[in-house]
Amino acid sequence: MSAKIHKTAVISPKAELDDSVEVGPFCIIGDGVVLSKGCKLHSHIVIEGKTVLGKNCTVFPFASIGLAPQDLKYKNEKTGVKIGNNNVIREYATVHRGSVSGAGITEVGDSNFLMAYSHLAHDCRIGSNNILANAATLAGHVTVQDYTFIGGLVAVHQNTRIGSYAMVGGFSGIGQDIPPFTMASGSRAKLYGLNVIGLKRHGFSDETVNKLKKAYKILFREKRTLQDALRTIRNDYQDCKEVMMLVEFIEENKRGICR
Repeated sequence: MSAKIHKTAVISPKAELDDSVEVGPFCIIGDGVVLSKGCKLHSHIVIEGKTVLGKNCTVFPFASIGLAPQDLKYKNEKTGVKIGNNNVIREYATVHRGSVSGAGITEVGDSNFLMAYSHLAHDCRIGSNNILANAATLAGHVTVQDYTFIGGLVAVHQNTRIGSYAMVGGFSGIGQDIPPFTMASGSRAKLYGLNVIGLKRHGFSDETVNKLKKAYKILFREKRTLQDALRTIRNDYQDCKEVMMLVEFIEENKRGICR
């Protein structure tokens, strides 16, 4: 069995396509691209550079992956994109290759849903099971952990992090790190408490949610210094791995924490 390739598609002889891959009309696949088992490209898709798509990824019309980053310092260095398994990339989404100012790679994990017009700039690192709604825009070097929801028309500043199980409301501007398990929204985003509904949907116990609520209160609603709050939480909730995730995320921040 050979790959199912439409006669109008342009495929470089230096690209590697699994025999089960489907490539629709007017797609362009460049040198060095690797498409793994079960990938399906609908039509009018451009994939270039050192780009690897894992198994069972589906890409919809007019998406572009692996093109040069929008970085004035970029001088055609051999950087790339690595995308994991079971991802869905919808119409007009863009994923740019890495830059030499970062790790040289833009990386996407497994089972993510990138909706129409979403954008991953150079050197972004996206975990698994995330949803980026329409026109969610991530600048360079952004890190998104796992199981997040980023609403439509959200703009995320360079080098910012969004923690696991966080939810970002639509039309927001993210200039500082969003801690895991929280909700954030606004043109200059601020926190609005825990993402309780999301946590319950993902099977977190009432005990864990209550401990996270108490930690959140200590961090953001009591009149403490950040160091005092973190020290108190470590002493009182070190038996809860989710609370420790929250603490460690905050301790590692460089851009400041959304409040």
